[in-house]
Amino acid sequence: MGYEWLAIAMFVGFFIILMSGYPVAFSFAGTAIVFGGIGLAVGAFNLNLLLLLPNVWFGTMSNFTLLAIPFFVFLGAVFEKSGLAEELLETIGIVLGPIRGGVALAVVVVGTLLAATTGVVAATVIMMGMLSLPVMLRYGYDKQLATGIIVAAGTLAQLIPPSLVLVVLSDQIGVSVGDLFLGALIPGLMLSGSYALYVLGLAILRPETAPALPLAMRSMGRLVLLRRVVKAVVPPMVLIFAVLGSIFFGIATPTEAGAVGAVGACILAALNRRLNWNLIKDSAHATATVTALVIMILFCSSFFSLVFDGLGGKTLITNLLLSLPGGFVTFMIVSNIAIFLLGVFLEFVEICFIAMPLFVPAAQQLGIDMVWFGVVMAINLQTAFISPPVGFSLFYLQSVAPKEVKTIEIHKSAVPFMIIQVVVLLLVVMFPQTVRWLVDRAA
Repeated sequence: MGYEWLAIAMFVGFFIILMSGYPVAFSFAGTAIVFGGIGLAVGAFNLNLLLLLPNVWFGTMSNFTLLAIPFFVFLGAVFEKSGLAEELLETIGIVLGPIRGGVALAVVVVGTLLAATTGVVAATVIMMGMLSLPVMLRYGYDKQLATGIIVAAGTLAQLIPPSLVLVVLSDQIGVSVGDLFLGALIPGLMLSGSYALYVLGLAILRPETAPALPLAMRSMGRLVLLRRVVKAVVPPMVLIFAVLGSIFFGIATPTEAGAVGAVGACILAALNRRLNWNLIKDSAHATATVTALVIMILFCSSFFSLVFDGLGGKTLITNLLLSLPGGFVTFMIVSNIAIFLLGVFLEFVEICFIAMPLFVPAAQQLGIDMVWFGVVMAINLQTAFISPPVGFSLFYLQSVAPKEVKTIEIHKSAVPFMIIQVVVLLLVVMFPQTVRWLVDRAA
C-alpha cells in the first residue's frame, strides 16, 4: 500500500487549521511543511521536488494575466472612494423612481454597472446598503425585498466581467481570461435580468412591497435630470465600454484594458474635481492590500500543491473523480456541491487555489470545455456567496444595515435570489451555448 493516506491526512489537517481561524496563506504553508517533513521521514516524499518551487513562484510573478488584478482593484477603489459610484446610484434611482419598484430596479442596474466597472463585491454591497437601503425602508419597501436585492445585485461582481473571480479562475484552469470574460457576460446579464423581472413581478403582484418614490423625491426638472444623467451615468458607461470593449474586440489584453480602466477612473475623478492625493493614497493602499493577499495565498498554495502532489494526492483525487459512476454527470454534480459548500465558508480566492487544482485534471480528461466549466463554477460561487447562514455578502450588508433590519430578515431575503441563481445555473449547464456563443464569434 502506498502513502496516499498521508495526502488525505494533509488535506484534512489543512481544513482543520483553516476552520480554526488561522490565516489561509499560513494554513497552506504550515500544513505543507509539517506533512512534507512527515513524508520525508517515512520515505513518501522526494525533497528534490522543492527545487521546482522557485520556478513556480517566478512563473507566477511573470504571469501577465495576474497583473490585471491590481489594475481592476485600483479602478474600483477610485470609483468608490471618489463618490462616483454613489452619484451613479442616486441618479439612476431618481430616473427609475416613478416606476413601482424603481429603487430596487436601480439597485439591479447599478449593481450590474458597478460589477462591470469594479469587480469588487464588498464595496458594492456596502455602498448600496448605506445609500439605497434607508431610502427603500423609508418609503415602504418590504424589508426582505430591499435587503435581498442589494445582496444579490451587489454580488454580481463575482460573475460579470471584469470579475476578479474570473481572473483568478483563468489562471487556475488554464484558459484565456478574455475567453472567460466573454463566456461569463451572457450568464451574468441573465442573472441581472432575472433579478429585474423578479422585482417587476413582485411590484405587480404585491404593489405594497415595492412602491414608487413619492413625487417630492422625483420632482427634479427634466433638463436638470438630463444634465445629471450625462454627468453621472454616461461617463461610467463609456469607461465600461472602453475596458470591456477593448477586450472583446481584441484591441487590448485584459491587463492592458485594466490599465486603461485605472487611468480612466482617475480621469473621471479629475473631471469631477475629486482627484487628490488622499484619493490616490487610499486607492493604492486598498489595491496593495488585495493584491498582496492574492499573491501570498498563491505562493503558499503552490507550496501546498507541490507537497500534496508529491505525496500522490492529486493522482488519487483525479482517479477517484474519473472512477465515479455516471462519468461527466456525476463529476459535475460532485464538483458543484463541493464548490458550493466551500463557497459558504471561504472566499473565492481561497476556493480557487484549494479546489480547482483538484478538479481541473479530471475535467480535462473528461473532455469538458474549460471555459464553460469556469463560468459554471463562478455562478456556483456567486450562489454560495449569498447563502445563509454565513454567506459573505450577507455580513457585508449586515455591517451597514439600520438597526430595525434584523439579521434573520437579511438571511431570509437571500433565499428567492438563491433560487433564481440556481435556475440560471441549470440553464447554463443545460445550454452551454449561453457561454460559448460570444466566445465562438470572437474566435
